[in-house]
Amino acid sequence: MTLQLELAGTWFPVCELSRLTPGRGLAALLPDGRQAAVFLDRSGRPYAIDNRDPFTGAQVLSRGLLGSVSGRPFVASPLLKQRFDLETGRCLDDDEVSVRAYPIRCTERVAA
Repeated sequence: MTLQLELAGTWFPVCELSRLTPGRGLAALLPDGRQAAVFLDRSGRPYAIDNRDPFTGAQVLSRGLLGSVSGRPFVASPLLKQRFDLETGRCLDDDEVSVRAYPIRCTERVAA
């Protein structure tokens, strides 16, 4: 199974689902040079947001801690601990700040 992100209307392969550990993140380099933070929650659902922490500029969100509040999954930045909703990218601690959330899907690998 391959995880893919939607970028500009095209699905971009990121990694094999087996590379992700539930509850932990992985940084993925995108074709335009940006990074995405890809997560698999403990129920097996994948998420993807920008990896860049908007408060510090560091590419660290993939190293954050996963949690949930009121049933909404989030990642807490490992630096200043702001929480970002994994479905929307909205910062739960500052309504003025958000990161990009990417559509993500899991597809069967096609044999070559």
